[in-house]
Amino acid sequence: MSRNIIELEELTKKYGSVSVVDRLNLSIAKGEVFGLLGPNGAGKSTTILMMLGLIEPTSGRIMVCDIDSTRNPIEVKKIVGYLPEDVRFYDDLTGLENLIYTARLNHISVKEADQKARELLERVGMTEEADKKAGKYSRGMRQRLGLADVLIKDPHLIILDEPTLGIDPRGVMEFLELILKLKKEQELTVVLSSHNLHQVQKICNRVGLFVNGKLLAEGDISSLSQKLFSDETFIIEAGISLDSFDEADSLKVAKNMDMLLEKLKNIRGVISINVRDNVLRIGCSGDLSPAIAKIIIDSGAGLSFLHKKEYGLDEIYNRYFEGDANHE
Repeated sequence: MSRNIIELEELTKKYGSVSVVDRLNLSIAKGEVFGLLGPNGAGKSTTILMMLGLIEPTSGRIMVCDIDSTRNPIEVKKIVGYLPEDVRFYDDLTGLENLIYTARLNHISVKEADQKARELLERVGMTEEADKKAGKYSRGMRQRLGLADVLIKDPHLIILDEPTLGIDPRGVMEFLELILKLKKEQELTVVLSSHNLHQVQKICNRVGLFVNGKLLAEGDISSLSQKLFSDETFIIEAGISLDSFDEADSLKVAKNMDMLLEKLKNIRGVISINVRDNVLRIGCSGDLSPAIAKIIIDSGAGLSFLHKKEYGLDEIYNRYFEGDANHE
């Protein structure tokens, strides 16, 4: 198998004159957790369905695990696990019975199906609910059972489409941690589709930003922030006190402030400095908080607080979707 487990080339899906997916080029490496990020209607689910061979593209090429999804959809389904947004089970069967049924559909023997089903229920934290009817499961329990269901055939790749929708915050955290744990244990490749920025940032190695059927950008958080924010990947806010300066002499205060700002500008990696109400907002190429704190204190000014933050998906997402036309 090639290093890239998914390769999409000029992938396009049109309904009439509307391009739901527009000339998409994307590669996902084996072992990655990749996030498809974008608002509802951006083309994420359509892309997933084409990867699975469930709908045909208008044009373009799709390779999943070195298999052409369009020509050999059955072969793709054998080795890819898919958890849709709203997973369904037979409500009158127990969780265990549902898993065994899926295993038998994948030509796993009765004895092995029972063993694998019980092992997976334990791994997803559902042992105590194994004999409960699936119709009595909560949303979070159904998603956990769904994860066990996609793993029962030992897939090379799992695709999760909005898997945490409708789950309470604690359940979301537990579900994401479970995905990471299973990915590490089984060396899986994971594709996660979501419009929830924090969830994607928590577990994904790389993300692709979708809007109106187009992939506007892809990469890890650091590379995307560098591209968007001109290497100003860290923001450090420092609250300063001028009490130690002679405030009766306004010229002296201004001179001392100018000297402080000049020294801060000379720190290698400082990109910009803005001052407002005795708060310095310093854009940096890295975490320069120790050097910044030292210069402020050495200048004679008081340092009341120092906060640092790195640009995350919130800022990246907003920057792209504020003016997506400029990034097409």
